[in-house]
Amino acid sequence: MQMLNDILHELGISKVKLAKFLGVSRQMVYNYLELDDINKWPKDKKVLLLNLLGVKSAEEINDLKIDTDYIMNVEARLNSLCDMNHQADQNERNNIYHGLGKKQAELMHNIVDLMKENLEEDDKNLENYYTYQYLYHFMQAMESSKELKYILGYISKSMGFVKPLEFVFDEEEQFVFESIMFSAMTLYNNGGASKSKVAESHRRFVNQIEHRMEEKLSRTLELNTIKVQALKELGYTEINEKNASEVFEKIAEIQSRKVCD
Repeated sequence: MQMLNDILHELGISKVKLAKFLGVSRQMVYNYLELDDINKWPKDKKVLLLNLLGVKSAEEINDLKIDTDYIMNVEARLNSLCDMNHQADQNERNNIYHGLGKKQAELMHNIVDLMKENLEEDDKNLENYYTYQYLYHFMQAMESSKELKYILGYISKSMGFVKPLEFVFDEEEQFVFESIMFSAMTLYNNGGASKSKVAESHRRFVNQIEHRMEEKLSRTLELNTIKVQALKELGYTEINEKNASEVFEKIAEIQSRKVCD
């Protein structure tokens, strides 16, 4: 890989420029160049680099002759491919961010870029994958729990991204929640909450979750039973686009019967 580093240096291709060309972060480029074999790169990134250098395989890199003509050819390919990538990125952004304001689109772009960068670095232990999977669950639940938004506010403040007395949600509730969170985190960070001391609290936490899951499962089974009954009464075997409205009305009717009973 030292040969590749030397070639990139002779061509005047900086890490920043290469990162932009490959569509990854600068740190990711450093990670790639630390590998002992270009064949260990992600396939799409390896193909991009080989196309840029005008070779068909990694082995041909060692035989490259760097002269003025070659440098000009690489620069022409670099500009051409960058233009194509830029246009493709622009088209993708137009589709993904359609309907968003400039500020909202920029925020979404920054979030997606950060997630992409972290997920690309997560091939071994999948820690980032599960982190973002939990984040996805967090976002799904956020609209049904205002406290989750207060958690985000607390984190933003504690990390110094926003001012500590900034309240964008319900000020009184957010103030109380942040105070409780601070007390809990202080206790945790100072070692005042050992596993043995909080075991009973965690047991109640587990029991509460299991109870909710049982209720959800019971409700799902009940709805499935009512659906089967509705289909049977209507003489159908499944719900489709044509009978959906009729089946849902029948489900509502059966549910009302149970209430009356």
